[in-house]
Amino acid sequence: MDMATLFFLSSGLFLGWTLGANNMSSVFGTAIGTKMVSFKKAAFIASVFVILGAVISGQGVSETLEGLGKINTLPGAFMTALAAALTMLLMTQARIPVSATQAIVGSIVGWSIYSHTHVDLVIITEIVVSWFTSPLLAALVAFLLMMGVKTYLKAKPVPLLYQDAYTRLGLILAGAFSAYSLGANNIANVMGPFMSVVPLKPLPIGHLFVFSSDQQLFLLGAIAIAVGIYTYSHDVIKTVGNNMLKMSPIEAWVVVMAHALVLFLFSSTSLHLFLTRHGLPAVPLVPLSSAGAIIGGVVGVSLNKKGQGLKIYELFRVMRAWIWTPVLAAIICFFALFFMENVFGQQVH
Repeated sequence: MDMATLFFLSSGLFLGWTLGANNMSSVFGTAIGTKMVSFKKAAFIASVFVILGAVISGQGVSETLEGLGKINTLPGAFMTALAAALTMLLMTQARIPVSATQAIVGSIVGWSIYSHTHVDLVIITEIVVSWFTSPLLAALVAFLLMMGVKTYLKAKPVPLLYQDAYTRLGLILAGAFSAYSLGANNIANVMGPFMSVVPLKPLPIGHLFVFSSDQQLFLLGAIAIAVGIYTYSHDVIKTVGNNMLKMSPIEAWVVVMAHALVLFLFSSTSLHLFLTRHGLPAVPLVPLSSAGAIIGGVVGVSLNKKGQGLKIYELFRVMRAWIWTPVLAAIICFFALFFMENVFGQQVH
């Protein structure tokens, strides 16, 4: 990879860093907020499994995002990712968990408007609909999980000492699953704009396997996510972990599991192919709002308590940010592309 390509790719790495900083709250925010898992341990586990999820299972969702708007130059991909990253950074500084999907989709739309190119309406409709359905699905999953856990504990009471140990282990395992699902689903947001403009040679690793061009990009992006998790995620964690709803450790586990299951459903190529082969409605492989799924899980848990303790103001503050995120990203991208083309003379489309 030459220096020019690496420079243009830096905005994707910056976007990965902001995604890690913002979306760590979706993975371990509730566990850290309930003081069941330390930040350092959570950050290590999340980093490892985000990388595994991105490299092993990131392909299907990435192809969907790549097809949304055919970004066809490196400078165009650079500015598209940079606009999304700046939007995510602003939201992270405001301590609001938002979606990298919303930011990158807004940026791609901004690029398409600037370059007068076609946006695939089928794909964008699937993605936007998922922004509404994923929180509702996560709320439903969390509600049902919470009911099941309550019923089980009532039928077979667990001593408090063992309950604490089991819950801690459950939170760690759920966080690992959630991090894997986040990497699989959201690496598309980080590297999707670059997949068609950064062709890398396949890289053999001994005689075991070969890293494809896309997997090399996914690995770089996932490492950037891991760096964001370690360096700048602590403040956003407080919003999900404490500010919106005070949760018990068991409730925190339910929220993380709901988040992980929903992201996995929309990321699993194997499940998609299985349903398609058997003539069943297939879950679309689209990048979801990770923040939307985790907030949906929090709402689902609160519904089990008839909404008690849920801070409606905090919920609506986050939901407002979800509306503004794609709009802001599109505006930033449009003007950034104008600047790149007319000041630096770079062809952005």
